[in-house]
Amino acid sequence: MSRLRQALIVAPALILAACSLASGQAANPGTGDDWPSPKGGADAAHFSALTDINPGNVARLGLAWSYDLGTNRVQEATPVVVDGVMYTGGNLGRAYALDAATGRELWTFTPEIDMQANRAACCDQANRGVAVAQGKVFVGTLDGWLYALDAKNGKVLWKVQTFTDTTRGYTITGAPEVAGNLVLIGNGGAEYDTRGYVTAYDLATGKQAWRFFTVPRDPKLGPQESPALDKAVATWSKDSRWDIGGGGTVWDAINYDARFDTVIIGVGNGGPYNIERRSPGGGDNLYLGSLVALDRKTGRVKWAYQETPGDAWDFTSTQPMVLTDMTIDGRSRPVILHAPKNGFLFVIDRETGKPLAINALVRTSWAKGYDLASGRPNKTANGANYWKGPRIVFPASPGARNWYPAAYDAGRGLYFASVLDMGNLMFPTPPLDPKDPHRKKALNIQTALLFTSDLEHSLATLPPPLQDAVKALPEWQWVKDKPFSSQVRAIDPMTGKAKWAVDTAGWQDRPGVLATRTGLVFHGSIDGHFYARDAGTGKVLASLDTGRSIMAAPMTYRVGGVQYVAVATGFGGGGWGFVPRYSAAYTYGNENQLLVFRLDGKPVTKPDPLPAPQVVAAPPAQAPGVTPATLARGQAVFFGNCAICHSNQIRSGVPDLRRMPPEIHEAFDQIVLEGAFVPAGMPRWDDLISKDDAHAIHAWLIDEQAKERKRELELQAQGKPLDAPSLTILSSY
Repeated sequence: MSRLRQALIVAPALILAACSLASGQAANPGTGDDWPSPKGGADAAHFSALTDINPGNVARLGLAWSYDLGTNRVQEATPVVVDGVMYTGGNLGRAYALDAATGRELWTFTPEIDMQANRAACCDQANRGVAVAQGKVFVGTLDGWLYALDAKNGKVLWKVQTFTDTTRGYTITGAPEVAGNLVLIGNGGAEYDTRGYVTAYDLATGKQAWRFFTVPRDPKLGPQESPALDKAVATWSKDSRWDIGGGGTVWDAINYDARFDTVIIGVGNGGPYNIERRSPGGGDNLYLGSLVALDRKTGRVKWAYQETPGDAWDFTSTQPMVLTDMTIDGRSRPVILHAPKNGFLFVIDRETGKPLAINALVRTSWAKGYDLASGRPNKTANGANYWKGPRIVFPASPGARNWYPAAYDAGRGLYFASVLDMGNLMFPTPPLDPKDPHRKKALNIQTALLFTSDLEHSLATLPPPLQDAVKALPEWQWVKDKPFSSQVRAIDPMTGKAKWAVDTAGWQDRPGVLATRTGLVFHGSIDGHFYARDAGTGKVLASLDTGRSIMAAPMTYRVGGVQYVAVATGFGGGGWGFVPRYSAAYTYGNENQLLVFRLDGKPVTKPDPLPAPQVVAAPPAQAPGVTPATLARGQAVFFGNCAICHSNQIRSGVPDLRRMPPEIHEAFDQIVLEGAFVPAGMPRWDDLISKDDAHAIHAWLIDEQAKERKRELELQAQGKPLDAPSLTILSSY
């Protein structure tokens, strides 16, 4: 292509951007040839100013190179490129360094992991990437270590254990954040028995600089660690379940704002979910569901804004944020664009923490908007208080938004993001052990969840009186009208209105997004496609069928005068055990790869399809003395401990326990109680599950295997596929 023709193709997009600037909207700085953090530039906007790939030529996109990550679990990291070298993270806390032009491996890092950490990994072995600064690559591991690696060779320069208590259900799944001479990391585990915090370490030595706790400690233990917690403790009940921890983990969304030398964190949900059990009598429960601005040097609070006071629904505020400038009421203001799980999009003054605009993105039954003057939600009277009776709560615990990064094009004034409009039925569950309601390093949600994506089907598993009560709820009509919708949208941040929206296949199909100055929006899909869309209309300009499920956000960079677009592939994350039939992971498996594209690249070769499933083998006979009560106990303990991973689906990410071969049945106690499979990632449970309970689980699984075999034989006789969906209920304790 001649330079003149190329210029004529690129020019319209650049003119559009210039016109947007003239209208008063500030432009993104973009990222230049490098992509220096998983979020892109300092504004965390997942936006690139590169223009070589544009709407006029993106249809020529093809594969430049690919790299096998050597794993088959979730991939959520966006790579970093600095000076021609690509650095990226992988599940458990792996790290890779590659030649960004060719994919040639420079070094890899595989940490030694305490695989018992899997027991507290509610959402798979996720890792959202690395940070790179001062010749070091920083990565956090699932079991709590923060590593500083030499960027040249991957050797460990220092490491530090970041967990305050390794006997509790902490994990690390987020990427570190560099802030001046500090590197910061948080942790996950609010569904377990944790008390949230974020910690800052010296870049050079790994020495702790400061730590900020997001939840007060039991006042009986003495003074709080900071004046901010003295303020917070007044918003919690004096009878709060301090022994469980309170939640509030900072598992993502840590941003450094250099303009104000401030670290802004998003704080997670409460634990247990049920506020009447967590903080009897209620209260706002600061700093759950909040954005908190901390002084970089000291960790002291500058301001805090609670997006979800009194969270009881897993409405975390840990979703990615964008730092930008916007003209509001004729005045340019530094703002945060933030869409947490709770269903609203916030525009917040990042100097003061005051909300400037709050708009709903989806149906919300817990609140009818916000009072902008006070910044508080107008909570509904009975729409979400499931502790008083079953409620259908919108949005669902997977969130209207979640970890999937959004992109922001300031020139066009559009926020591109995956949005889920779905609810869940919620009701309290009794403690598995009433004598010891704090379950050590285990789920402490104490709430059952059934998603509205298939609620009518799932209701058949519940007692008839409960079915009738649910169908009498006002939100039941919402479920009948639209069980869910999952979309990629182009949103006006000040109104929440979509300029365009395109449907994606299922509630799990929520990809991260990349935007470019030329007017392109890139994203993947769980069904294996990689898309380039027109930023103004959403029209597909390029589609590559990769045969690999894509959830991570893409990025783009330039090396040697060539622009590349890269994305990691691999299904997993929240609900990761439920592999949907439409997904590429279901059809082709989940071998993880890094795919890198360029103009005039090669076609993508898809993996071979997996073989068709076979009828499950007959289970062994039940042990003497198994009764209906045994089976009921086994089901309860299974859902309280095992179902979050073992969802029992033919092509789940981990073994379907209805399909155990004879040798696994024989070794059941050794696996569950003695840790025979700990090296493979299966934790031991003898501290929490008794022999009697293990035998009850096994008895229930034998019963389930017999039922599944009967079902599959009937499907086979009817000529139907064996993987026709079976009834699944998600219940958490």
